[in-house]
Order: sequence, then structure tokens, then C-alpha cells
Amino acid sequence: MASSTKTVLIPIAHGTEPLEAVAMITVLRRGGADVTVASVEDKVGVDACHGIKMVADTLLSDITDSIFDLIVLPGGLPGGETLKNCKPLEKMVKKQDTDGRLNAAICCAPALALGTWGLLEGKTATGYPVFMEKLAATCATASESRVEIDGRIVTSRGPGTTIEFSITLIEQLFGKDKADEISKILLVRPNPGEEFSFTEINQTNWSFEDTPQILVPIAEDSEEIEAIALVDILRRAKANVVIAAVGNSLEVVGSRKCKLVADVLLDEVAEKSFDLIVLPGGLKGAPRLASCEKLVNMLKKQAETNKPYGGICASPVYVFEAHGLLKGKKATTHPSVSNKLSDQSHVEHRVVVDGNVITSRAPGTAMEFSLAIVEKFYGRQKSVQLAKATLV
Repeated sequence: MASSTKTVLIPIAHGTEPLEAVAMITVLRRGGADVTVASVEDKVGVDACHGIKMVADTLLSDITDSIFDLIVLPGGLPGGETLKNCKPLEKMVKKQDTDGRLNAAICCAPALALGTWGLLEGKTATGYPVFMEKLAATCATASESRVEIDGRIVTSRGPGTTIEFSITLIEQLFGKDKADEISKILLVRPNPGEEFSFTEINQTNWSFEDTPQILVPIAEDSEEIEAIALVDILRRAKANVVIAAVGNSLEVVGSRKCKLVADVLLDEVAEKSFDLIVLPGGLKGAPRLASCEKLVNMLKKQAETNKPYGGICASPVYVFEAHGLLKGKKATTHPSVSNKLSDQSHVEHRVVVDGNVITSRAPGTAMEFSLAIVEKFYGRQKSVQLAKATLV
């Protein structure tokens, strides 16, 4: 297909799986799609799963007559049920199918929405494992593929398959060359589905009392997949994760214009102690974090007291390297800035742990990064369990 602008609708609801929604929004926007995020609720703000708040671009009720090249449904409960029961959305998706345009769904949405609406009859489709029986009752063949394409319908399995799913949708809209280009930028995992691993040097025990207290600061232009993967995975592990906004507003617009809502302002927690402070990246977002004096002071205190801190993408360079927080440490970072690390011996590694410092590379490594943190706090069994549950 020609590489012209394509329009995409992503509906969200209370209880939508945020990592799926955010990954789809941001990856498709990277690919050049004009993505509209629409709330099926009566307000643009939604309470997604795992205590994560998102803000849509518009209400679905305001755009029901609009035409899109692709409508793609995230999963999550009860969000998937809400999408299924939304009659205006059902009408739009059915018209999409009748007119021969693309529909896509992930996790519970293939079974709950597309299947219930009768769009999977005679089709091969996939979905989240616990919904396979329900899926099989609505389609010709229930597949365990990570991504399944049948005609003008694309389906996928869960949070850990969302980037692959989104890259497939880019290929459907813009062609293979564009999909390969975005896949390379994101550092998509070369062996999806295989057991994850990370590089560890100077092994150190990461301790905590009762529950790990983790701070995830975010700023304007922070990379959204990296931020939400950390919060999503670590809250699944039952860590107490605080999202803190650097600046004066709880609502933060990320690098791909995805609107997120922090729990607190950083100023409110600047004097508190955390077992881990971990930063998302973003080529513009990381410098914003680096310029926050209070955050830098918190990180320096973390280092002085031998408590863990970490960063992904551009943060190891712009925050840690720039403020002397990588002295004597091996680290990795995004390929576009890796030449700025004073020690480049480990820049090709996807996740590096050196004592109390953990670093990683890009959106495509964010789930491995998050799972490595889970492993450091809870052990290998817990991290593997979560990797399987999220289909990493």
C-alpha cells in the first residue's frame, strides 16, 4: 500500500490494559499514522488497569460518523467488556468490516468484542490464553500465534505481543519497509516468546522491607511505552509504584503525544525514601529529567546510600552520565546516544545490571528491563511467572 497518511481509531475505557493501549498508540504514531484515542466513557479521562490513568483525545460519541483506515481494540478487564457493550463502537467496527477496511484486536478483545459481534466467523484468530475457549466458539480456528492475520482482521495475544502486533499493523498500513524501519528504531526483541535474560555484573542483593517502594518520575516528552511498562509490570508484581510528574501538572504529554496522569508531583515526594528510582527515556524527555535539580539530588542520595537506581533509553546518558552516576559502572543506552557513554563496553546489551544500577536501551527492551527489576527484588521464579502471564 502507498505510504500516505492513514487514520487509526483506538478506543479506551475504564479497565483498559494500559500497556497495550499506549504501545499501540505510540508505535502507530511513530509509523506515521494519524491516531485518534477515543474514550467510550462519558469523559476523556479513564482509569486503566493497574491504577494507571490515561486521557483520550476525544469522546467516541463525538466521532461516530468518522471513517478510519484501521480500528484497533486494546484488551484488559473490565475494559474489554465495556468495549463489547458499546453499541456505537460495534456499529463502527461492523461498518469497517463491511467496507473492507482493517479491524484489529488484542488480548480479550478478539473473543469479547470481534467474536461476539460475529466478525470472526470462518476466520483464524488469536487472543489471550484464558480466552481461547471463548474465542474458539466464535471463529473457525483459534490460533496460538503471537500475531494472526486473516484477511482484513489482525489479532494478537497480550501485553508482551503488543509491539509485534503494532509493527504488523504498520506493515498492513504502510508496507514492510516502514515496519522494518520502526522495528529497528524500537529494538524489537529478536526472539519473542523465548525466556528473557539480562547481563549482570557485580551481583548485589536488592533489599526492601515488606513491599518495594519504587519511584517512576515522568516529564513532558518521556517515552510512554518505557514509563507504562515499568509501572504496569512492577504493579503486577505487587510493588508500590509512585508515578511522579516533574513540573507543575499531574497530566503529562509524552514523546508521542500520549496523555498520562501522574499520581503526585515530584515535589511532594522529594524528601521520601525509595528502594528504587527508575527513569523512562525519550530523547527530549530525558534531558527534562536531567534538568530537575530535586530529582538529580534524589538520585545522588540513592547512589550515596547504595540504593538501586535505573534508567532506560536516553536517561543513562542524559541523567546518569551527565551527573556522574555511572562512574565505575557498566551501562547500556539507546543506540543514537551510546557514543556519549564514557564506557561503551556493554552498549549492545539489552539490559545491564551492575551492582545497584540497572540500564536498558529502548521501548522494545522495556518489558525485559521491567522484568529484570522484578527479578532483582523478588527472584527468578516471580519474573518468569510474570513474563509468562504477560506473554513476553
